[in-house]
Amino acid sequence: MSILLTDTKLEGIKEKVLHGERLTIEDGLYLYETPDLLGVAQLANQVNLKKNGDNVYFIQNMYINPTNVCEASCSFCGFKRKPGQEGAYTMDSEALLNYVGERWNENIREFHIVGGHNVEVGFEYYLDTIRTLKKHYPSATIKAYTGAEIEFFSRISGLSMKGVLEELIKAGLDTLPGGGAEILTENYRAKMSPDKASTDQWLEAHEIAHSLGLRTHATMLYGSIESTEERLIHMDRVRQLQDRTNGFMVFIPLAMQPRSVKASLKRRTSAFDDMRTLAISRLMLDNFDHIKAYWINIGVQLTQMALTFGSSDIHGTLIEERISHSVGALTSSGITRDELIHLIKSANKTPIERDTFYNVVKTY
Repeated sequence: MSILLTDTKLEGIKEKVLHGERLTIEDGLYLYETPDLLGVAQLANQVNLKKNGDNVYFIQNMYINPTNVCEASCSFCGFKRKPGQEGAYTMDSEALLNYVGERWNENIREFHIVGGHNVEVGFEYYLDTIRTLKKHYPSATIKAYTGAEIEFFSRISGLSMKGVLEELIKAGLDTLPGGGAEILTENYRAKMSPDKASTDQWLEAHEIAHSLGLRTHATMLYGSIESTEERLIHMDRVRQLQDRTNGFMVFIPLAMQPRSVKASLKRRTSAFDDMRTLAISRLMLDNFDHIKAYWINIGVQLTQMALTFGSSDIHGTLIEERISHSVGALTSSGITRDELIHLIKSANKTPIERDTFYNVVKTY
């Protein structure tokens, strides 16, 4: 496939990409600066086609947020509540099973579980959540608790992070989601999420998980105070960990959502930034198989466009997403399998229903 560039300064990066050479942070900075966005897209698309062909993956999954009570004070979060605050909740086992039972169908393959850092309950509560779901829905993969939650569990339990993960695995944990990463620089975390795991702690949680046999996910929350260099440092840090462990399955850039659905365009990431960031993620993360376009945050039409900007995964059905919708997400909180298939096919791609670990369930 020929790649036509309007910016001749991209030729050096093009040669690196075509020869499988790793891009540097300096290369990434230029990819953010070049006016040739379609040139960047072509490069990312070439990398993705080499890795995945025309296949685009999705999963039938369900989001569960067992509690929204949280000790942390992340400036971007509209989901958390303080103990006793209006709207605060913590599901017990009965409430959890009622919630899932009302939304369950036999095609769901994954529970995606994240929640607040709730000091009102002990570590046993989080273990029991997994045990309960595993007992009643043994066919569903348990994708639960971010790297930041693992560090929090270590503090409230007195166990090491390795000890925490070993107990979670005994309870039925299958994989970690990628959340809690935000931007992996201390400058960012001190301002935006000062009460949560540090950069090193988040990376350590995933490295330990990989050493224990778990394959996990990595995210990046972009579009607030971070510089483009910090985004690239974030990508480089997960890339370095992937070099050591090969434990990440997918990288998920998440567009920051404003505080309100009524927020102006000035408070949202632009379509150009969303597409450019997805493409640059594909180009920088040469050791990742998949870059995910998260339709909840960028919308279904941009998600469709992302399939020619290096993305090979569009996430899943979700059933009822709460965290992005507690702030300014404009999308629906769930989507059907048929809609996902239509979205992929109408982009001239092949829909692949997958399980959590990218095993093919069905090709459409």
